[in-house]
Order: sequence, then C-alpha cells, then structure tokens
Amino acid sequence: MKHFTKWINRTFNHYPRKKLTLVMGSQYEPQIFGQPVERNQTSLISNKDAEKYFRPSSLPIKNTLVKNIQFFDPYYEKNYKEIKLPTTLTRTPDETVLNYFSILREAENLTQNQLGGCGTVGMAKLPYPIAYNFFTKDYHKGISYNEYLQSFAGIGHLNLIKMNRLPDEEGIVPYFIELESIEGSSKGVTYFAYYYGYVQLKKVQNLYKIDQMKLYGEDFLCAPYHLWQHEAEAVVAIMYGEWCKLIKKQLPTKQDGYVKTIDYIGTDGADYRFIFYQVTNDTDVLISQYKKDSEGNWESIRINPIKCVKD
Repeated sequence: MKHFTKWINRTFNHYPRKKLTLVMGSQYEPQIFGQPVERNQTSLISNKDAEKYFRPSSLPIKNTLVKNIQFFDPYYEKNYKEIKLPTTLTRTPDETVLNYFSILREAENLTQNQLGGCGTVGMAKLPYPIAYNFFTKDYHKGISYNEYLQSFAGIGHLNLIKMNRLPDEEGIVPYFIELESIEGSSKGVTYFAYYYGYVQLKKVQNLYKIDQMKLYGEDFLCAPYHLWQHEAEAVVAIMYGEWCKLIKKQLPTKQDGYVKTIDYIGTDGADYRFIFYQVTNDTDVLISQYKKDSEGNWESIRINPIKCVKD
C-alpha cells in the first residue's frame, strides 16, 4: 500500500514553479502518453475499429441526488461564507461525491465568448457557492472562490458518468471519476467534452470533505491516428514486457463493463495483475498494479516503466 500512497501523492502533486490551471475547480492536466507517435509508425493499427474513438458515452449519469429545484431555495442571494451545508450531504464519502456533482449538474457559467442555451440554463450560478463549501480549509487556502468560479467558464451542464472508490490510505479517500460536460462556444452551439480524473477526500469532524481534485481532458482525435498508448494490452506488452522485461506470458484480457483486468506471469515466476478503466474516448487508464505474494494475496505495487528505459 506504500506504493499506492506514492502514486496518490504524485497524482496530486503541485509543482511550485508551474502555474496551476483550473478546470471546474480541479487541477487540470492534458492527457499524456509520452512521446508523440508519427503517423507512419501506426500502420499496425489500420485494421482496428478507429470509429469507436469518435463516439460519446451512453452511460447513465450518477449525479441525480438533487431531485427538485426547492433544494436551492435556502441559498438564494447568499455568498459562500454565509452557507452552512446540511451534514446529510457529506456523511459518507459516496454521499459527498454524489451530492457535490448533483449540485453542479444544475450549474452553468456560460460567457460572451462561450455561448449556449436558449435563456437561463439550470440554476445558473446559484450552485457554485454551495459546491465550494464541500471543500476543506486547505483547498480554500489554495483556490479562492473567484478562481473556482472562473474555472467553470464555458460550462453549461455537468454529468458524472463514472465513479469508483480506490483503496483508502492514511486518512485519504480517493475516487476515480469521469465527467461529461456540455460547453458553450463562440458559434453559439454547445459541444460535449469529457474529462477523467481523481477526487481526494479527507475526514473532517466526522464529515467527508473534498481536499483535492485533478482532471485530464479527453481527446477524440489522438487515438485513431496514434494508438498504442491508449490500449491496455499494448501498454502492458510494450512498457512492462519490452521495456522492463517483466513478462514471461501475458494472459487474455478480462473485461467487465469499462473495467479491464490483465494478468501475466512474470519473468520472476510471480503472478501480476493490472487494472485499467476504459474512459469515453476509449482510452484505457491504468488504475492499479498488483503482485501475488507467497500466501496468495494480491499486494499493491507500483512499477514505473520509464525507469526501465532510463536504466
């Protein structure tokens, strides 16, 4: 589990010399797969179904806990400092994440340059000061309310389509999430955009507050032309097989919905397991790595394939 803690710390690491970019209240990073691949190097994928990368999600949304607009009645004309959240919204980690995004589902911050809709959309900006109260004091110290609000510029609607709790560690409750947003544009028409990332909770006085968030934007034109970094099977075979020389035999992939499990027998004779989540642009995101110990239990590990190349 120490390896998992290091991964969480690395995921949420803030670099002091790098200007922080915020999107929807989260630390934002582009989706990265290492060095770009030239198109003439992708001939091996010509027989793949590239069309799947262009299609949006058909998953049911999860952020549906706010059932009617009366929920917002107590918060009209109040700034975030005047709002005290009911404890029922943050009693458990699941409730915190679901209630937070259920409130934001009704929020919009369309601008003159990012237009959309035919009049008022949802509850306009009313949900933002409510949502800001889901954060810890440390979050508030690092990101002001105005910065938080501006990070939603152009967002007209927000759906939570994936939510998976990851292993807890040392007071941290992390989640994997995927968001489907409807965003305005200079053309006055709206577009779907997708983001995946991580939400980190901390327990504060028996309630669960959001302490950090990070999002990665999904690109729908990268995978069809530059592929292997997006496929779990190729990632395991190339990064951990060719680069690290760790694989003696890679077993067939098991897939349950958007969860991919790849087992392999290592060159050291041990059994290994990699878990990937498949996001809407069909990219497979590596979530966890395990090695079976001498007693038959899966132990969390973290192997960095970049080190294999450098070494």
